[in-house]
Amino acid sequence: MTRNEDGQPLRRWLLAARPKTLTLAATPVVTGTALAWVDAGLFAWGPALAALLAAVLIQAGTNLYNDAADFERGADTPDRIGPLRATAAGWFSAGQVKGAAWLSFGAAFLLGIYLAWVGGWPIVALGLLSLISGWAYTGGPRPLAYTTGVSELFVWLFFGLGAVMGSYYLQTGALSWSAFLAGTALGLLAAAVLVVNNYRDLDADRRAGRQTLAVVLGRPATRLEYAALMATPFLLLPLLSGSLESPGGLLPLLLLPWAGRLLWRFFRDPPGPGFNRLLAQTAQFQTGFGLLLSIGLLL
Repeated sequence: MTRNEDGQPLRRWLLAARPKTLTLAATPVVTGTALAWVDAGLFAWGPALAALLAAVLIQAGTNLYNDAADFERGADTPDRIGPLRATAAGWFSAGQVKGAAWLSFGAAFLLGIYLAWVGGWPIVALGLLSLISGWAYTGGPRPLAYTTGVSELFVWLFFGLGAVMGSYYLQTGALSWSAFLAGTALGLLAAAVLVVNNYRDLDADRRAGRQTLAVVLGRPATRLEYAALMATPFLLLPLLSGSLESPGGLLPLLLLPWAGRLLWRFFRDPPGPGFNRLLAQTAQFQTGFGLLLSIGLLL
């Protein structure tokens, strides 16, 4: 690979992987593993670390493939409101970025072989679905990201239910109501990150023919969608805490003021570059929620 003009190819590859979103994949794995210890007193380092790394690799691969595919479809251009994308900015060719995506998917697949040996066919199914969905999010004839409402469902399933319940299952060999509730909460918060992205890019997505839910609903309804996604996880906390008979499950309630500030900004700020920071902060909020939940349950 030739060096870029500023001599920072590694930094550009890191930016292409969108590091600020990688915690969306890591947090539910940590939470599911913590729940397994609270519920069953079980913890194995090998499956926990392998699941964590595989989740991050799949997320990075999805981001990279999205970078190239959106450029090829005309959804990303150099004048986009959001952060620069590697292909649209001319840092790398679409082929190079897709190649990096497949390397990430391939490394995740190798880790998945070990995880399948530990967890059996349910983990095989979850792993294959995650890999296929990571590609299909912006790849193939009908990308998930271009289909109304499907991207939010995808995020809830794979960044919430799949990651939390899969991590829990790897440790315990079983599923639980508490893992379902925690997975739902974290998946909804991950979907809120997507909503910030789609709200910011609504006009560009409409011009590119991308039918996100934000494009279909319009800005007023999308603001309400964001509010619902941010509020519902707090409503689930009493159920989760009660199912585990642990008041520590209510610890994320400490984040209510932060959630209020994010909602205020989403409702009041005009869509534009300022939403890049709001997107990163919403991702950080999901991480904080998951970590406080994990810590509270372990106390």
